[in-house]
Amino acid sequence: MNCGCKRRTLLGGALAGLTGAMLSTRLAFAAGDRYDGDVLVLVSLRGGFDGLSAVVPAGDAAYYQARPGIAVPKARLIGGDRSFGLHPALAPLLPFWKSGRLGAVHAVGMPAPNRSHFAAMEELERAAPGTSTRTGWLDRMVGGLGGADPFSAVSVGQARPARVLDGPAPDVGLSSVDAFVLNGESDAKPIAATMAALYADAPAALAGTATRLLDALDTARDLQAAGYTPANGAAYPDSELGHALRDVARLVKSDVGLMTATVDVGDWDMHENLNRRMPGQLADFAAALAAFATDLGPAGLGRVTLVTISEFGRRVTENGSGGLDHGYGNAMFVLGGHVRGGRVHGRWPGLAPAKLVGGDLAVTTDYRSVIAEILRTRCGVNDTAAIFPGVEPANLGLVTS
Repeated sequence: MNCGCKRRTLLGGALAGLTGAMLSTRLAFAAGDRYDGDVLVLVSLRGGFDGLSAVVPAGDAAYYQARPGIAVPKARLIGGDRSFGLHPALAPLLPFWKSGRLGAVHAVGMPAPNRSHFAAMEELERAAPGTSTRTGWLDRMVGGLGGADPFSAVSVGQARPARVLDGPAPDVGLSSVDAFVLNGESDAKPIAATMAALYADAPAALAGTATRLLDALDTARDLQAAGYTPANGAAYPDSELGHALRDVARLVKSDVGLMTATVDVGDWDMHENLNRRMPGQLADFAAALAAFATDLGPAGLGRVTLVTISEFGRRVTENGSGGLDHGYGNAMFVLGGHVRGGRVHGRWPGLAPAKLVGGDLAVTTDYRSVIAEILRTRCGVNDTAAIFPGVEPANLGLVTS
């Protein structure tokens, strides 16, 4: 895989030989004190995740009335109480749910419905409706915390977010740690050394970009030379999400200055045959997250908070194809060593027809306020309004300090 610069190709053709990686061409913020907050891992469930199938409102009779053909039977739910239960395909995550390291927030979403995949995801990642802000919210987080290292922020995997890391703070996009190399680099053909010499006297905008690229390549070479074996018997699934989270765990444990990592997993747009498709998708999701938490171990998970988002939920009522069309309110998962888990947070609005918004689950909690609570409590972000304009952190008690 050959990739150039992520946005403004200041290095021109010099980056054309970079394999498995994309490096932003942006000036870093000045380095500050060493970051000691949680690594925020963002898992984007692209396509419109059906939170009502994953975190089932079993205590709401309207759920079963609206989905006579695809509702998850109460008897098959796991980890539940009188109000909610988890889909049985999430069984690999049950130990973390029971131990309080995995929780959920229900009836979350954007301030207003947006059922267009592209427009909704763009707005989700910009996270500043009604403003002129055009950067991504993860970029604003990294910049506000003074992130300057090449690996302060990474996106991992084949699909990379278009906007959430957009802006002036540095970030690296890589298909995998082991694929982060320059094509043709060898002892006989020292491309990196040639680049260093070429840009040594270049203007700051060019020299800074080249320096960060070479630093990132040096770090990657060290990681590749060290190799990696997951700890604690963790077994990642052989899937894009499994491979990506394995690399995120590797970066967390390698102390490369990581502040945030973002990973995409798609194929949640289930307009038909939900009961045939959803179990496998959830099983892979659960296996990957469970392996990630196991690999990190208690100490590693104690300095990580993973959160899931999706551009919208699905309709409450099933369609004629045994699937679900685009909806509104949704569920988020939060995994980490300081999560108050084993429960569903948020205010449940109910699924009775009069409680719905255009036939969809209503949103009672802005997704940005959930993340803002995590940023304030676990990541040391005091001014969350600089990341999410006009939004106050939630007070769900979702994480502990």
